[in-house]
Amino acid sequence: MTTKTRVKRLSGQIVDLHRRAIFPGTVEWAGGRITAIRQDARVKEQRLIMPGLVDAHIHIESSLLPPSEFARLAVVHGTVATVSDPHEIANVLGEAGVRYMLSDAKRSPLKFNFGAPSCVPATTFETAGAKLDAKAVARLLARKDVRYLAEVMNFPGVLGGDPELLAMIATARREGKQIDGHAPGLRGGQAKAYAEAGPSTDHECFTIAEARDKLAAGMKILIREGSAARNFDALAPLLKTHPDRCMFCCDDLHPDLLVKRHLDEHVRRALATGADKFDVLRAASVNPVEHYTLNVGLLREGDAADFIVVDGWKTFRVLRTYIDGVAVASGGGSRLKRQAPKLANKFKARPVKATDFAVKHTGETVNVIEALNGQLVTKHLKVPAAEIGVKHDVLKIAVVNRYAPRAPVAVGLIRGFGLKSGALASSVAHDSHNIVAVGVDDASLAAAVNLVIAERGGLSAVGPRARAVLPLPIAGLMSAVEGREAARLYTKLDRYAKKLGSKLDAPFMTLSFMALLVIPDLKLSDRGLFSAAQWGFVE
Repeated sequence: MTTKTRVKRLSGQIVDLHRRAIFPGTVEWAGGRITAIRQDARVKEQRLIMPGLVDAHIHIESSLLPPSEFARLAVVHGTVATVSDPHEIANVLGEAGVRYMLSDAKRSPLKFNFGAPSCVPATTFETAGAKLDAKAVARLLARKDVRYLAEVMNFPGVLGGDPELLAMIATARREGKQIDGHAPGLRGGQAKAYAEAGPSTDHECFTIAEARDKLAAGMKILIREGSAARNFDALAPLLKTHPDRCMFCCDDLHPDLLVKRHLDEHVRRALATGADKFDVLRAASVNPVEHYTLNVGLLREGDAADFIVVDGWKTFRVLRTYIDGVAVASGGGSRLKRQAPKLANKFKARPVKATDFAVKHTGETVNVIEALNGQLVTKHLKVPAAEIGVKHDVLKIAVVNRYAPRAPVAVGLIRGFGLKSGALASSVAHDSHNIVAVGVDDASLAAAVNLVIAERGGLSAVGPRARAVLPLPIAGLMSAVEGREAARLYTKLDRYAKKLGSKLDAPFMTLSFMALLVIPDLKLSDRGLFSAAQWGFVE
């Protein structure tokens, strides 16, 4: 005796992104797949039924949550899939870190699509916890659950013919898998040469002129709006001129924002610009699914039943999210059960002293990093030495090697954080994830760093009257607590950082990128001050 699979139905205004049509009708599904889509003029429900949303490039670790917990928050906003680069945890734990993400992701129905990190470490000018060479990347790309070669950040290496990078690209091509790009500021002939080498996307454009150069080179552009890098306003016009070449992504999204929004916010803002609704929704679903050949349904008969129900075009509030025909979110809440994560880490740093942050300088001027609100890029300033201090917002920035117990502390100067007292520290420090800290005095810097070391990873803030820390025991990158609780603790830290004087929208997210050497121009690694423009260290 056989049992028939139960057929489920939902009626509303069906948004067909392939025929570019909206019509009243009913979606039917059984066994996780859509069995029929019937047009029916008698349907009066005005709710919209459309394909689920796909983030085309996000680092799950930057949500400070493991994949299974990230999913619990993301599905509320209509997210059914992500294209995720696990290079944050790979820089800490190597291949074992990638396997950790793949394993944890399988505990959730959300369709995570991980890539093989191509730049671990991102450069040779910093200390990471692991290295993935061409052979390791080839092993990962041979796996069916590794879908693409993740962002090739070392674009000077690509342009210079680095044999390891070229071997990784060749492997991806041989495996029939896409190659993600990462080339901030690359223009003209260099952009063309980079694209010809293999990378097919870029999420680092911060001007529309740069995006147009990369489009001319044959690349697709990911319109990014995250916690630190916010390029939506600059790039949104592409939805009207090159809609078939655009996708949406967050790249990095801290938990305080993830509880409020994900790609649903991209869609709302894009619709508000007057862009065609079908083009907007295709950028949020069809384009990434087709580019990466993802196993994600697009609301067609025979597809996986991955779709969302939305209240209307103006508010674009997600009412329900379905993955493989199962309701995973409804009424603004997640229906996914909380699952305690396993812990994995690598943390050898020992407590530091205030004297470790002392620095001598000679000459009348000093090199200073200028942090920019809402951007990953920085400026390289030459500032009179007399301006060092709180009055002119020229503060100390430091990077502490977390993989060696007694390594010297690297110290530089930075403008843009605006702190009036205290210090901030973080073991989320792209991409090698040493400890990065900014502060007004050496004692505060040492105190903030030591809070992170005591937890074997975390975010901390130290002021004249209080100290706070958010522990990140999973690789020093992710919290082990429930997602909304992590968001609450992060929000508390963020407010405290602003109470200490920071004017940045996301001071901890901005701090986490001050050690990312492959983003121009001036950054600080555990080995010293580095200029991406000169591709080398400066004093």
